[in-house]
Amino acid sequence: MSHPLYDVIDFEVIGPFILRVKFDDDSEQVIDFEPVLYGEMYAPLRDLKLFNQVRLDEELRTLVWPNGADFDPWMLHEWSGIAETLAAYAQTWEPVLENA
Repeated sequence: MSHPLYDVIDFEVIGPFILRVKFDDDSEQVIDFEPVLYGEMYAPLRDLKLFNQVRLDEELRTLVWPNGADFDPWMLHEWSGIAETLAAYAQTWEPVLENA
């Protein structure tokens, strides 16, 4: 399945786990990531210090975190339409085992 391609061109942290993300088509999304921070890749981002280390990858043109977490720019662009479904799905992701 293919979808339109978007590039993230800028972002700003506007609250705990909340980013304003700007795209190359002059649109933007305000995204609350907290509801999807589950599973091995995303649960560590519940540490606000780690979450706030987000950066814009100039090559991939999306947001990335030091632990390797990222999101497809299309998902970020369409967040307002998919957030509820994604949050429900995220809760089924395997929990992080503390002493594994």
